[in-house]
Amino acid sequence: MLGVDPGASTTGYGVVAQQGGGAVSLLECGVIRTSSAQPLAERLKEIYIGIGEVIVRHGPAIVAVEGVFYARNVRTTVILGHARGAILLAATMRDVPVAEYSPAEIKNAVTGNGRAAKEQVQFMVQRLLRLKSPPRPSDAADGVAVAICHCNAALLERLKTAMNIPPQRLREALSAHD
Repeated sequence: MLGVDPGASTTGYGVVAQQGGGAVSLLECGVIRTSSAQPLAERLKEIYIGIGEVIVRHGPAIVAVEGVFYARNVRTTVILGHARGAILLAATMRDVPVAEYSPAEIKNAVTGNGRAAKEQVQFMVQRLLRLKSPPRPSDAADGVAVAICHCNAALLERLKTAMNIPPQRLREALSAHD
């Protein structure tokens, strides 16, 4: 599972593995940095290549990406949309499905509060993954948070599916373990 926090200057990413019981472990995290002195097209190319390299290195089953949020500055929102496009293209060109989550969904999944501060997200990423310190820089921790959010969503989906087992089959399955 690859989680990505898009940004034109700094794109954070985190690769995690989820065991059957739902436990999550960190495989890699980091950032892809671009220079604001470069033309936007070059910066998008660097993001595309960087995310592509992570995908090739780890072969994730899915790429989870933070959705667009509306910044006060329209230009910032548009540039962020371009960065997301480079990430979505990198995944799609490698036939990796994409899941998208809003910033509030991610914060809620990791901290229990959709309005959590960046420091709270970092702290909870550290705690959930039992790390000695939070991933650095904060953009990397945000990428890991996106991955954790998807793991939680996938686990919840599996539980929902399991709850749709016909009652008779559920009773039979439970009695087989008694």
